[in-house]
Amino acid sequence: MADISTEQRVVVTGLGVISGLGQERELFWRNLLAGQCAVDRITLFDPSAYDCQIAAEVKAPFNPGPAFPSPKEERRTDRFSKFGIVAARQALRDSGLDLDRCNRDEIGVFIGSGIGGLHTTEEQHRILLAKGPDRLSPFMIPMLILNMASGLFSIYCNLRGPNLATCSACATASHAIGEAWRTIKMGDAQVMFAGGSEATISPLGIGGFCAMRAMSTRNDAPQHASRPFDAGRDGFVMGEGAGVVVLEALEHAKARGARIYCEVVGYGNTADAHHMTSPAPDGDGAARCMRMALRSARLRPDQISYINAHGTSTPQGDLCETLAIKSVFGDHARKLAVSSTKGATGHMLGAAGAVEMAICCLALQQGIVPPTINLEQPDPQCDLDYVPNQAREQRLEAVLNNSFGFGGHNACLLARRFEG
Repeated sequence: MADISTEQRVVVTGLGVISGLGQERELFWRNLLAGQCAVDRITLFDPSAYDCQIAAEVKAPFNPGPAFPSPKEERRTDRFSKFGIVAARQALRDSGLDLDRCNRDEIGVFIGSGIGGLHTTEEQHRILLAKGPDRLSPFMIPMLILNMASGLFSIYCNLRGPNLATCSACATASHAIGEAWRTIKMGDAQVMFAGGSEATISPLGIGGFCAMRAMSTRNDAPQHASRPFDAGRDGFVMGEGAGVVVLEALEHAKARGARIYCEVVGYGNTADAHHMTSPAPDGDGAARCMRMALRSARLRPDQISYINAHGTSTPQGDLCETLAIKSVFGDHARKLAVSSTKGATGHMLGAAGAVEMAICCLALQQGIVPPTINLEQPDPQCDLDYVPNQAREQRLEAVLNNSFGFGGHNACLLARRFEG
């Protein structure tokens, strides 16, 4: 491990969120704290033939036009990229950065996606079957590849620093933020736009997850279907949208008088090396990831105030995460506030970690822990303080954000209150 005294400190100065719960940060946060839920019957296609007929859609009107140089550019962009670019534009505006006064060689973009342009893939496949290969769009490939939200935002803003797109399933956005944090710490950039974007509420996306029997089938009660840590949980509910945070070297932020949400101080990245879709049954990979984040931050377990849990509302996943938290935090696990916000937002897959990082930043800044909604019948095996159903005012010193993905990918981010 490098000597952190020689590395740059990294702070968060901007947030952008697109979600079914709200298409900008303030509305999203207000609805989250109020215990609202974005899950409803799917409207993007007719879900009648599907076992799961509900999702947390970004509802119309969604108008990405102002984020694009022209209507033509917008038409050539998949839904997931539109979410990512709009969220990045929001984060830029929120940060107060004047790009014309910055060295754009030192500003980078890491915006990932778990799946990429699924809407484009489906549309172009229909054209192939109905009309033949000569009618496929010349923009099909650049529209569907999952690096395009990151690439297009850098092109539109002429940001010439480090640029890549992570892909690690549901850990995608947290890996993007963690790797962007490392990039700044090591001096390879001064500012990074980092996060994830996802748009998989489509016939193929919903159908594929239904075939895995991973989705909730509580179609008659969509507002209560995503219920992390509840004894009646029966699977996750799909969400869509994007989250992007602006990470900035502390001295760069101070020099321009930026408003600072918090400081990012730790990052963990491990593998379960266990199974394609199931977590390690004892939560070992997740536990090692949390310990790595604590170690990189030079913080003790008892210094953590709150964990935004991965908490997807799956029977095995929620239990394994609970076991992992107990393993890492010992007696302190009973004193932690732990909440999963996926009851409200649905599971946004490759975007989840960034949206939840934005939640952690706001929780630190405002001293409010968001609730785990729909936690009505506690699971005896999931017996921590999950902040059930109502937000809680609480001064927070350091918070942990957990993201765990298919393939055994684990990512944990650790942030603390910034005192100047």
